[in-house]
Amino acid sequence: MTDLNTIARNYITAWNESDATKRKALLDAAFTRDASYRDPVMQGDGHEGIAALIDGVQQRFAGFRFALKGTPDGFGDSIRFSWALGPEGTESFIEGTDIGVIENGRLKSVTGFFDKVPAQ
Repeated sequence: MTDLNTIARNYITAWNESDATKRKALLDAAFTRDASYRDPVMQGDGHEGIAALIDGVQQRFAGFRFALKGTPDGFGDSIRFSWALGPEGTESFIEGTDIGVIENGRLKSVTGFFDKVPAQ
């Protein structure tokens, strides 16, 4: 049986890791080699593409951390979980919900939705 909490935690941990060498192992734990990520503002394919997205988010939001919100749920090969992004110990600036397809305990694809974004 797939542990949805572990899958979501692995995902969040990968997005929070700033060291590229350490992140490589975390991407292996969280995503299949051919994984894809899509949201309204960015997309990436494979570990290299997803790592580039993470680098971009970390540069744009330096010092911010992702945190899992609530409890992941899902059925079959699908997972849904919510997250928050902001400086640690303060209210989040951005929140979202991601829907993923699971293959062999890792994410094969993720589609992200924004639930809360700062006013432009």
